[in-house]
Amino acid sequence: MVPVQDNIAAMSGENMKGKVNESLDGIEAVFLDLDGTIYLGDRLIEGSTDFLSRLEDRGIARFFLSNNSSKSVSQYLEKLEGMGIEARADEVLLSTHDLISWLSKEEVSEVFLVGTEGMRGMLEEQGLVTDSKEPEYVVLGYDTEVSYEKLAKASIHLHREVPMVSSHPDIVCPSPDGGLPDTGAYMALFEATTGARPVHVCGKPNEGMILHKIEELGLNASNCAMVGDRLYTDMEMAERAGVHGILVLSGEATIEDLKESRMSPSLVVESVGSLVL
Repeated sequence: MVPVQDNIAAMSGENMKGKVNESLDGIEAVFLDLDGTIYLGDRLIEGSTDFLSRLEDRGIARFFLSNNSSKSVSQYLEKLEGMGIEARADEVLLSTHDLISWLSKEEVSEVFLVGTEGMRGMLEEQGLVTDSKEPEYVVLGYDTEVSYEKLAKASIHLHREVPMVSSHPDIVCPSPDGGLPDTGAYMALFEATTGARPVHVCGKPNEGMILHKIEELGLNASNCAMVGDRLYTDMEMAERAGVHGILVLSGEATIEDLKESRMSPSLVVESVGSLVL
């Protein structure tokens, strides 16, 4: 078996793009996935806190970006703080934010939510009714509090041709014990039950998840990087947004997955612990 480091080195000459290396010279802001990149479940990935400290020392802005819509911003801040990571609310960008923006543009006021209480709180803070008997949309999030009653009610609405919108496309949520069912798995369940698919999927890989922040900061996309463990969300979004994609092998994706993918990240490392050394 070829060692992982040798595989990474080999890929450097095959399908990587751009001019960025482990030192992140020239990078002014990084967008960091959380699940599989900074932590796995309730366990920090080795070297992640030292990496964050090195970013601060170098003056590189950092933002935490997650498709996981099961938690609110305050819950993410609480989790990060419990792991010894200090962060501000404006440094946390969630797929739920993208979802709220989309619902606002569509002038939606009533939905039926398949999601957690944390997600419900974020939607209701924006004035949305989340348990409507006459919803304009079924909203699907990463529901770690899912019940058969919720699945049944959502299915009935979908059978009545109420359209569905999803917070993000992730099939699995990384954990130390292997991938857990995420919204992509729920989508498959609803398609099998009702034949319905979402009319729109928010979150990564939609480039708007980070471009609005890049524009707000007055930066060039070429001086920013997206660091994550998924090819079909993190690296896809990096490509769409024109930022450097840095794939970490600490979560979902493997070298074998990369070889079979059309994605060409700027850099591949074992974990964020290998960056800004």
